[in-house]
Amino acid sequence: MGNFSLFHWLIVLTLIGVPLIFVFRKPLVGPNRFGGPPPAMGFGQAIGSFFKNYVNFSGRAGRSEFWYSFLFSFLVSIVLYFVDRSETLRLIWSLATLLPWISMAARRLHDINRSGWWQLLGLLVPIGSVVLLVWYCRASTMDDSREAVFA
Repeated sequence: MGNFSLFHWLIVLTLIGVPLIFVFRKPLVGPNRFGGPPPAMGFGQAIGSFFKNYVNFSGRAGRSEFWYSFLFSFLVSIVLYFVDRSETLRLIWSLATLLPWISMAARRLHDINRSGWWQLLGLLVPIGSVVLLVWYCRASTMDDSREAVFA
């Protein structure tokens, strides 16, 4: 690959390989340390919870709450794109929902018994983003007496 030396490959493999060691470790076994199971929510309840827990980084968020909030934010972004082509309103919307998204993602990771700090894994594009997407889709550790699932 041109001037891509063995030293460069070593750096790339270290930056990608070392985090993957931590990614594939099982979460802690036993009761979920972040609280009781989250309630199942409808579309309106999830949006209300999204804005009510604006900067609440504790507790758990179920898949329905996470994905309904994602759908709402995505639809609002599309509408704002067609309303204001200069993207000013979308920028304001993105800034207004930045903290709720960070807290929602942390609570979603808590639901699978992982720390919210795992969001930083998304900075390792594309591997970290794919791993986070899989974790966001993973079923919660509802039964606290069972062993936590792999990944």
